Amino acid sequence: MGCLSVPQLPHASAVNRVSVIVPVYNEEESVPILQRELTAALQGIDHEIIFVDDGSSDQTAARIATDPHVRVLRFEKNAGQSAAIWAGLNAGSGDILVLIDGDLQNDPADIPRLLTEISRGADLVCGYRSRRKDSWVKRISSRVANFVRSRFTRDGVRDTGCTLKAMRRDCIRALVPFKGMHRFIPALIKGAGYSLVEIPVNHRVRRFGQTKYGLGNRAVRATIDMFGVRWLLSRPLNYRIREGDRLS
Repeated sequence: MGCLSVPQLPHASAVNRVSVIVPVYNEEESVPILQRELTAALQGIDHEIIFVDDGSSDQTAARIATDPHVRVLRFEKNAGQSAAIWAGLNAGSGDILVLIDGDLQNDPADIPRLLTEISRGADLVCGYRSRRKDSWVKRISSRVANFVRSRFTRDGVRDTGCTLKAMRRDCIRALVPFKGMHRFIPALIKGAGYSLVEIPVNHRVRRFGQTKYGLGNRAVRATIDMFGVRWLLSRPLNYRIREGDRLS
């Protein structure tokens, strides 16, 4: 599939500073290519790129080129995708935070399209893979999981497995750090009252190795997490400070 058309990147004043968070785990072949693609996609905007090395046992960190726009966080040992995303989000200095996979299947050329939706007023923009380049088994299992999760958590998102997202910094306050959090980012943020939109994004064939965050017993863990998130969303705090009692 060819790349989708990319609109003119909004003026820097419209999107402010952008932090791009890239969780990586044993992606030594991919990171040099991804770094070049990200740099090209972010031309003309104040940005930083934060690679979060999730305890890689190869040369992933060494393959990341030194650059004033690039930072690298290295975990002492593998802690999982949610931990890498959480650490990156909290380390980012940007007003807007972008998440993207480190395996080249997400296309950095789509980032300006996400930023356009933020500049139009969205709090969270979620990409969805309209034409996935995965095996039919993975596509079917993902479709079923998305169907169940979306209706149970009521986030209305068709492809929560797509890492490519952009959010305003305030959205971090809605997230709860736990293993598996990355699957429920839209549900938690929407449940806190923030606005959410979806846009189709390019999806590319994996060029190197195999997925590092595999299927395994993910379905069982995700189902347990889903019940926990649904319970959490059903217990929001609901209060408002009286105008006369506001502190100066």
